[in-house]
Amino acid sequence: MGVTHFGYTLMTEQSGPKDLVRHAVSAEDRGFDFLVCSDHFSPWLTAQGHAPNAWAVLGAVAYATRRVDLYSYVTCPTMRYHPAIVAQQAATVQILSDGRFTLGLGSGENLNEHVVGRGWPAVERRQDMLREAIKVIRELFGGRLVSWRGDYFQVDSARLWDLPDVPVGIGVAVGGSKAIEKFAKLGDHLIAVEPNAELVDAWHATRQASTGAGAGRVVGQIPVCWDPDRDAAIERAHDQFRWFAGGWGVNADLPTPAGFAAATQFVRPEDVAASIPCGPDLDTIVETVRPYWQAGFTHIALVQIGGQHQDAFFEQAAEPLLQALRTACE
Repeated sequence: MGVTHFGYTLMTEQSGPKDLVRHAVSAEDRGFDFLVCSDHFSPWLTAQGHAPNAWAVLGAVAYATRRVDLYSYVTCPTMRYHPAIVAQQAATVQILSDGRFTLGLGSGENLNEHVVGRGWPAVERRQDMLREAIKVIRELFGGRLVSWRGDYFQVDSARLWDLPDVPVGIGVAVGGSKAIEKFAKLGDHLIAVEPNAELVDAWHATRQASTGAGAGRVVGQIPVCWDPDRDAAIERAHDQFRWFAGGWGVNADLPTPAGFAAATQFVRPEDVAASIPCGPDLDTIVETVRPYWQAGFTHIALVQIGGQHQDAFFEQAAEPLLQALRTACE
């Protein structure tokens, strides 16, 4: 088994832009290997209370940090953003970060994409839009003058004038075998939401067969709610993260924080505690993360729940937790 890298999530839904940049610096100082930044127009629940622009945050973080790798996690390049704009944003962040950025892409959630008034397509159409968007982005990354007339997007004489020396890698969020068939030959890295070894193996096999490329990264994310008081941690996780219990089949389609509140009104604190490690026990967090590296994930990002509780996490838990995680996966 290769080295497993552990990251920290800049969760735009629960912190404002200045705090996110400060958290990024703290995460680098405490020894995290990489940072992922969510790209939302709305929080999942109003209790989270934030949604700054991810690309402005990423630019500031790129300039404020020196070592950690950066990811958009994930950007939908089909509705709220045109793929040409995403390509320009990604190239710029790659320059600012001196080659540390990876563009994470996905088919999006209604919560964030409906705001531009274009409706919300069915999942198959969303995936077809994402396929075409990735092709457009790849064309623009080549530095050529691009004109494109596709099924979903048009590009008229566009060119990226500032290209990074290190090409931008693309990670694609995939949840099943049909998606693997569509995206394995288009993406460099797999982003997945569950520790599913069969999915990881299928991605590698399909990518190898279709492109001849070696194994890329496999990137995942897991929420934790560290707190010296386990009851306080459970209460906070329930207040701000009970939406997580719906699963991505539901999460992709609900349009507003009010919708998520209504859909999760019967989720109990004990239900949340059963799926998210809560409290001070670092061994419990390690055991919850373990299935990810056992399934072949190379990069695992932690979400510390609660925007106002990041400083205590960094000061009291981050370093011993990273040490415990790295020791356990050796």
